[in-house]
Amino acid sequence: MICQHLKDAADPAPRTPYADGCPDCVAVGATDWVHLRLCLDCGYVGCCDSSPRRHMSKHHETEGHPVMRSFEPAENWRWCFVDELLG
Repeated sequence: MICQHLKDAADPAPRTPYADGCPDCVAVGATDWVHLRLCLDCGYVGCCDSSPRRHMSKHHETEGHPVMRSFEPAENWRWCFVDELLG
């Protein structure tokens, strides 16, 4: 099953540098992020829910952007926060 959010999701370029990890974690001196995620609405890069600060989930909560994708090499899965579906 795939929802409309996943069908409509774009694949924007990242809006922040990410080579050194989660930009929001790096900004506060944290190095314990686990994996990176990319918001498919605006290009925000943030850490995953396995990371202590869960920046991508917080981004969804504050901005309402429905879909993110893995930003890890060789991974291309997407997640819809609204419908809780993997695509």
